[in-house]
Amino acid sequence: MSTSALGKLDDLPKLYRDTLSKANLVPLWPALRSFLPYGMPERKCAPTIWRYNEVRPLLLQAGDLTPIEKAERRVLILANPTLDPATARATPTIYLGLQLIKPGETAPNHKHSPSAIRFVVEGEGGFTMVEGEKLPMDKGDLILTPSGRWHEHGHSGKGPVVWLDALDLPLIYSVEASYCIEGASQMSSNTPDRSQTAYRRSGLLPYSALENRSSKYPLKRFPWSEVREALLAVVANCGRDQTAHLAYVNPETGRECLPTLGVSALALRPGETFAPRRRSASSVFHVIEGGGDTIVDGVEMTWGEADTMAVPTHANIQIRNNSSKMSFLFMVDDAPMQRKLGFYEQF
Repeated sequence: MSTSALGKLDDLPKLYRDTLSKANLVPLWPALRSFLPYGMPERKCAPTIWRYNEVRPLLLQAGDLTPIEKAERRVLILANPTLDPATARATPTIYLGLQLIKPGETAPNHKHSPSAIRFVVEGEGGFTMVEGEKLPMDKGDLILTPSGRWHEHGHSGKGPVVWLDALDLPLIYSVEASYCIEGASQMSSNTPDRSQTAYRRSGLLPYSALENRSSKYPLKRFPWSEVREALLAVVANCGRDQTAHLAYVNPETGRECLPTLGVSALALRPGETFAPRRRSASSVFHVIEGGGDTIVDGVEMTWGEADTMAVPTHANIQIRNNSSKMSFLFMVDDAPMQRKLGFYEQF
């Protein structure tokens, strides 16, 4: 049946509509196609780019205007212009923010129901403490702060440290399950984090992990130096029609690091184009190194180092490295959540 054949709300007598309203009832059929459109979803999320050279001065200004004590987390939200800014969404399910911490500052200890990803954009000397494990924050490093885990941030170096926050906050907030608990500052274990010890190389685990998997999140820091090296090794051994694309995974299970968000990294050779199959998932791309252009559903965006892009669900995507050097991009998507709910698709 076509949409035009469905009855409209105004077709119903006003007295009947008023009676429904008083009983907290709404007829479905006038809005059926907005809930269940034919072919593909009705999307409000727009392809969007945030250019770091425009955001950075404003973030540093926020550091001058607002002390950490009045901010708790000094963040500028990357809000998609076609989604309600009050909902803090880059895509329908992914929150993005750029967070600044200055030398000597501490972002206090807390835990919350949303899961969070921290991807370091610039600076040295920053760290995140997760459940007593001190995780250094160097450029390109990925830090996980899963749901319900105590975490705090600090800075013992010089100059600003900035990282990209990606959370499943819109999803958790929409089901009225988002909250936070404050806690006392953590004591560091004073030992190297597990990315430097227990999980040093893929394919090798602590033997005890075979029988005693005590943590759902055994590895919380993925150093960029090692991820970059792994990507280059893939590039050296793949054909021109293959793109080096590596997923960050739980080293004990081989599955996604977080239950709702997927994280991966891409390496594009000069002139290479990444054109994945259309997917039901929404996604975010952050440029680690290089330059290029992206076309999302006909919308073209030219990008450079540290820029961030949001891509809607069901989008046609082409990402091209138009520079003379390698380009590296970090990717976040909501595919794990969709897989668990049973509606993830590729087309």
